[in-house]
Amino acid sequence: MATAENATTTLEFYPTYCFKASPTHFTWVKMAVADVLHLKRRAEYPDQATFFHLNHPIRFIAIAGIITSRTEYPRVTILTLDDSSGATMDIVVLKADPAAVAAPELPQASAEPEQQQQYHHISPTTHHPINITPLVPGTLALLKGTPSTYRQTVQLQLERCSPLHTTSAEMRFLDQRTRTRVEVLSTPWVLGADEVGRLRREADAEEERVEAEVARGQRRLRRRGAREEREYRGIMERWEAEERVREREAAAARAAGVELTRLLASIKQKRRRVDHDDKVGERENSRRRVCGGEQ
Repeated sequence: MATAENATTTLEFYPTYCFKASPTHFTWVKMAVADVLHLKRRAEYPDQATFFHLNHPIRFIAIAGIITSRTEYPRVTILTLDDSSGATMDIVVLKADPAAVAAPELPQASAEPEQQQQYHHISPTTHHPINITPLVPGTLALLKGTPSTYRQTVQLQLERCSPLHTTSAEMRFLDQRTRTRVEVLSTPWVLGADEVGRLRREADAEEERVEAEVARGQRRLRRRGAREEREYRGIMERWEAEERVREREAAAARAAGVELTRLLASIKQKRRRVDHDDKVGERENSRRRVCGGEQ
């Protein structure tokens, strides 16, 4: 036990920019359940989705065995798989939110109940539907997923699945799993200093490219903001000029209205004076006629 611990402590764990050179990081690693249960996380890596076997970074796992139980819960289905490696593993299958299942995607009401439920499970990463209807106890199946932990125990979040219908298919998987363990997982992952330097330069170049792209995006946003500001100022200047014209026109209209009112009042006053003079003349003429008649 002490030897194993010393071997673990002397392993070299490479920076995350080296992971793309790993034979296990971005592939479905065929493993036995007993080996999967011994995977560990490393505190110095922020990505808690990455587990390690020795110093091999692992994110995607493929296992094969017999489904020994299936338990339904409101939000997940738990499958237990036994691959005869001396351990069993729980496989977590996420259920889709019933409210998120669109009505057109549901089978017709005349379909069998098991057909209506077969696509109510989804992948936790892509949210694509997963059909686990064939995965009943006693079924030999190939399961692919991402590791996680629950109460210090490693589980598998199901991403893909398929039954193994023949013994030859199972034997092919076991042969590939054995070769992966012997040729890859049994020895630490080693990178030369030149390779680490090259990967570091590539990571720096990629980081610079991303920063340059971000800077270009920010410059585009600033230019767009400046252009919109200029357009806004132009619109406001035109509006203010139009407002000044409207104010002058309104002032001229008010002055013309005052002058027209004054002119109409003068005309009305003259008419009243003329009417008054006419009435006075008529009364004077009437009085004269009356006086002449009396004489």
